[in-house]
Amino acid sequence: MQTDVACSRLRELILDGAYPPGARLTEMEAAATLEMSRTPVREALRMLAADGLVRPAGRGVVVVALEAGDLDEAYQVRAALEALTAELAAAHQREGRIAPADLRALREVATLNATVTAEGRLADAVRLNRRFHRMIAELAGNTIALRALERIWDQIQVSTLHSLVPPSRPAHVSGQHEELLAAIIDGRPEDAAAIARAHVLDTRITTQLDKEEHA
Repeated sequence: MQTDVACSRLRELILDGAYPPGARLTEMEAAATLEMSRTPVREALRMLAADGLVRPAGRGVVVVALEAGDLDEAYQVRAALEALTAELAAAHQREGRIAPADLRALREVATLNATVTAEGRLADAVRLNRRFHRMIAELAGNTIALRALERIWDQIQVSTLHSLVPPSRPAHVSGQHEELLAAIIDGRPEDAAAIARAHVLDTRITTQLDKEEHA
């Protein structure tokens, strides 16, 4: 469906920073960029507005970034949801409901993410970090939690992309991923939940500190 294609492509452009927070985008401009008619683009912009990525502004939209207080709340909700999905994934593993191939794929992403993070390749690190956490949410098998996380991940990514700096402790970030991965593979739901929650909240604190150090 053209509307879904338009929505997906515009979402990617926003998340990649092609349209940063505060940027104004009209139906005509978006249609020209996507080489599509204005009707599916108009519907796509409405969908993005419903997801909180843009807000209506005249004949177009403006890309929205969360204010500091709202961003903190978004991280709190993300922490709760990722704790839930990590717990469910570990429980499924303990019950033998996760294929070994899926666990290998998760480990491969974690390893690659550690490599690009250590090398300071921020764009790749953001993409792989999200893939890692999304794969865990998929293993949890809770579609409502996954949909909610997708929206929160989008809002956080847009709101923090402009201030990204190389993490001061890349080994610490990768170490937390390894701890989370081990808890899931070992089938330890409570540990997985606690590690996931702490990791998300620590990410928010670390992001703030790194931004201040590079200011």
